Amino acid sequence: MQGAGHGLRISTLMVLMLGVAACTQPDGSFDWDLRSPMAGNTADAARMATVSRPRADERGLISYPGYQVVIARRGETVNTIGARLGVDPVALGRVNAVQPDLLLSGGEALVLPTRVVDGGRIIGGGATPGGAVDVGAIAVTALDRVSTPAPVAAAGKEPIRHRVQRGETAYTVARRYNVSARALAEWNGLGADLALREGQTLLIPPADDARPAAAGPGATPPGAGTLTPEPPSAARPLPAEKPVRAGGGAAVAAAPASPTLPVTGGAAKLAMPADGSIIRAYQRKRYDGIGIGATAGSPVRAAADGTVAAITRDTEQVPIIVIRHEGNLLTVYANVDGISVAKDARVKRGQQIGKVRAGSPAFLHFEVRRGSESVDPMTMLQ
Repeated sequence: MQGAGHGLRISTLMVLMLGVAACTQPDGSFDWDLRSPMAGNTADAARMATVSRPRADERGLISYPGYQVVIARRGETVNTIGARLGVDPVALGRVNAVQPDLLLSGGEALVLPTRVVDGGRIIGGGATPGGAVDVGAIAVTALDRVSTPAPVAAAGKEPIRHRVQRGETAYTVARRYNVSARALAEWNGLGADLALREGQTLLIPPADDARPAAAGPGATPPGAGTLTPEPPSAARPLPAEKPVRAGGGAAVAAAPASPTLPVTGGAAKLAMPADGSIIRAYQRKRYDGIGIGATAGSPVRAAADGTVAAITRDTEQVPIIVIRHEGNLLTVYANVDGISVAKDARVKRGQQIGKVRAGSPAFLHFEVRRGSESVDPMTMLQ
């Protein structure tokens, strides 16, 4: 009998081990809910249907009314993200429980401690090796920031933010909010092991009101006995269909006409922003503007009608004004004192916006860009 009992214990242990092995996921991770993949993951199927994570903008930002999220790029750190967006990396790391110098895999969703706004303080250089301020470099940095569209609010519900407590796992958090662990991982860019960090801020996927709720235990939907892989469209929208016109060929929607500045003699014309002579010429990729030698305190004027997109300073407190015009055109004015306009103000061509800053020599750095490409201002000045 003792031998039989020993054999029974061994058999029971073997069955338990086989059951545990069956609950190992295809990627090698362990399913702590003890569900075999062959079971069709019925617990996740009963979870609330959720929407996919919104697409981030060019800077990786997803903006909601109450907060913003940045999606990390591969190889970035909290320090580099902070410098890139102009946010405090220490606060960013604290909110997301990430060490500032930890290399990120890409795709991680980090909640920002403060909102990113246009016209913030320029982070980084502007000084030449000799210690003098390179206004041209500062202006380029300002334009790089301003030429990027302002964050667009994501459509749909604002996700709940959950602060991870000691002992919590992705599965326990998912169950608490009745969402699938898979959706939680996709929204937050979790790794294959679904590891969480104590103090980490998680986004809880909002419910998809357009999708019907999962069938309860008593209902058997058609095809329930067949394990069907999730279609790609469940996570990513299908590409837009191209309607076919009568007679063949895809219908092409007419692109909206882009507004342009007044054209004279084949080129848009801008007013000279300061009274003086050119003391430094345009050199693409080396000095993407011109230096206009002018008397300190003399007027700096808007080159064309537009809207003040940014008023900022570098770390050396060199003032910079950026104006956005029609036709995807931007003008920048650096080395300005006595600024007399405010951000978002409408300005007219020739309107004074400030004064030339004193210096040796006193000059105005003036730059023009069409989109992200610099343009030689001399080809556009009257």
